Amino acid sequence: MGDPPRRPRSLFLAGLAAAYLAAFASLYVQIPGLYGRDGILPARKVLRLSGKGLWEQLRDFPTLLWLSPRLGLDTELGMELLCLLGILASFGALLFEPLRDSLLFALLRMLYLSLYQVGDCVPHRDSLLLEAGFLAVLVAPLRLLKWRSTAWRPHDSVTFWLVRWLLFRLMFASGVVKLTSRCPTWWGLTALTYHYETQCIPTPAAWFAHQLPVWFQKFSVVATYVIEIAIPLLFFAPIRRLRLFAFYSQVLLQVLIILTGNYNFFNMLTIVLAFSLLDEEHVGRWLGRSKRRHASTWPPSLRSFLAALLELSTYGLLLYWSIQSFGLEINWEKRLLDSKVAFTYHEFTTWLRAVTLPLVGLGFLSLSWETLSALYRCACVRGCFWKLWATLQWAVFATATVGMFAVSLVPFTYIDYESNGKLWPGIHQMFNAVERFQVVNSYGLFRRMTGVGGRPEVVLEGSYDKQTWTEIEFMYKPGNVSRAPPVVAPHQPRLDWQMWFAALAPHSSSPWFTSFVHRLLQGKADVIRLVQVDEAQYPFSARPPVYIRAHLYKYWFTGSAEGSQGPAPWWRRQHLQEFFPTVSLGDPALESLLSQHGLKDRPSLQRGADALLPWLLRSLRQLVRPFSGPAVLWSLYLVAATVCLLRALGRRPRGGAPPARHKGPRRGEPTDRGGGERNGQVRRKEAKEAEEKGEGRARGAADGHGGTKKKK
Repeated sequence: MGDPPRRPRSLFLAGLAAAYLAAFASLYVQIPGLYGRDGILPARKVLRLSGKGLWEQLRDFPTLLWLSPRLGLDTELGMELLCLLGILASFGALLFEPLRDSLLFALLRMLYLSLYQVGDCVPHRDSLLLEAGFLAVLVAPLRLLKWRSTAWRPHDSVTFWLVRWLLFRLMFASGVVKLTSRCPTWWGLTALTYHYETQCIPTPAAWFAHQLPVWFQKFSVVATYVIEIAIPLLFFAPIRRLRLFAFYSQVLLQVLIILTGNYNFFNMLTIVLAFSLLDEEHVGRWLGRSKRRHASTWPPSLRSFLAALLELSTYGLLLYWSIQSFGLEINWEKRLLDSKVAFTYHEFTTWLRAVTLPLVGLGFLSLSWETLSALYRCACVRGCFWKLWATLQWAVFATATVGMFAVSLVPFTYIDYESNGKLWPGIHQMFNAVERFQVVNSYGLFRRMTGVGGRPEVVLEGSYDKQTWTEIEFMYKPGNVSRAPPVVAPHQPRLDWQMWFAALAPHSSSPWFTSFVHRLLQGKADVIRLVQVDEAQYPFSARPPVYIRAHLYKYWFTGSAEGSQGPAPWWRRQHLQEFFPTVSLGDPALESLLSQHGLKDRPSLQRGADALLPWLLRSLRQLVRPFSGPAVLWSLYLVAATVCLLRALGRRPRGGAPPARHKGPRRGEPTDRGGGERNGQVRRKEAKEAEEKGEGRARGAADGHGGTKKKK
């Protein structure tokens, strides 16, 4: 059945810790401006004290921030404390493998869920992290309570399968919704001719990708469909080379997205989920620790021949399906590759309705195989007591895995509501019971392509006299046409993201925008730092503007052939209309909007200055205040990489010393505990191999000495 995937699991847990670190650190630097007392949306307005008890509050609104008053903290400082605890825990898990424990990941998820309940979430990004974080609680070993517990248990492959199932749901749904949305750009294969310039925060590489010929952009859309819809079926393939092919296909897509767009930690987290497709041997090759495989024999065995035949047939079928479904044809005269969607919307929805429930069946068969394999490993454990203990653990975790699989079917079948209605009503009841805890979620990325006629962008302007207006430049979102797009991932600038969403509809659809304008008129420093960390870059750093207005523009990337006398511009833009009227402090229109959205300032209790914990939190905030989100994040990653590098160098053998022998169990200690790393048969086999190698070395040494004597 192959070696248990210890290394892929370790990579998954380390990668998830890195994603948590990015999420907590990115939010921490933005809390004062977003949710502080003088922020855009003060968090104290979300958590209002009521006559309910603590447990009732946690039941209705699950967040640890209800405990803030008991610690002498307001809601803002409570959020900062949770972020700092999350940074510390995730940083420790990233550095030290013994800390990648089930209890620690349970703490990380509890902390992030508490912040998620209060802060405005970014769809799919926070939800994916919360679901992956819950799976990590089941996947990670329980070592903190028993430090010397084993690194792998027979049932761990069952819970680790849930990570693969999450990846399948994410990718398959992301590909399907592009077609079920009836977006003409996705059906016309022209989506990427708009995507690079209309995404939230593009990178410099997006400008170059935008210049690629149209035929290549259309072929890229076809490749996206293949990677997101067809290849995920190979996640459950019995042949490891097919799973590795699926892994590298997913990594290729995510790396290309990372290079051309700033999507915080989302794409990194998707790659982390893809580690569930790897096996122990393949990761060992990455690390240079793979076992030497026996030389291939000729003629090959029947099993190897059938496996190779099935693999080649799969590649051929995938290529044939791609050609037939998207009309791929080489145009030799124009020297390009033509492509078009060769099916109708009705044909696609009929196909989707036909395959949704069979895909559920495929997932159930794959889960059943993993469950039975784990039961076999439990049966191989030595000793009746330890065998019974391993079987009991298997029963508990297998039940939890089946329950998670069943609950996930509700959001997965949202892609076809007819299939969703055929699910057992009890599954819907289970989903409704856990929905608020974000245990499972539905996904579907880039459902429709926005900005087909040009990228809508809100440009803020300030003035002292209503005559001379100065644009307020943001750090990350497009503004100045001559400024290059930034690279900020895995940091998530939430204000810049929300400005992108605000430009897609009237300002009344984004109530927070009125509060944002109000804070800029007041000159609140924490909000200004969301716009520009460097005060010299903010045009009203000396004195707040008296008047502020906002206009709506359309932005486009410049073409490669466009030239200019000065610095080459990255963008060109066109003014459309007024987005937000000219307002000032005390303006009746502004006051009316604030009252309408419930954003009027109200006097709040002053913070106590004598408490130790609030003083420590405010002092740490003052130390971090001058630094931007990307600077904080990459500093943490650099420190982690340096520590890991020094630790690896310290473990290198010196002077060619022979490797230390593995110490066996002490006398009287059972050779394998419930859920041990290897069963007794494997241990005896390895001991025999080691003994034979030792005899071989002894004979070699004797022959060497004999040869030396003969020469003498």
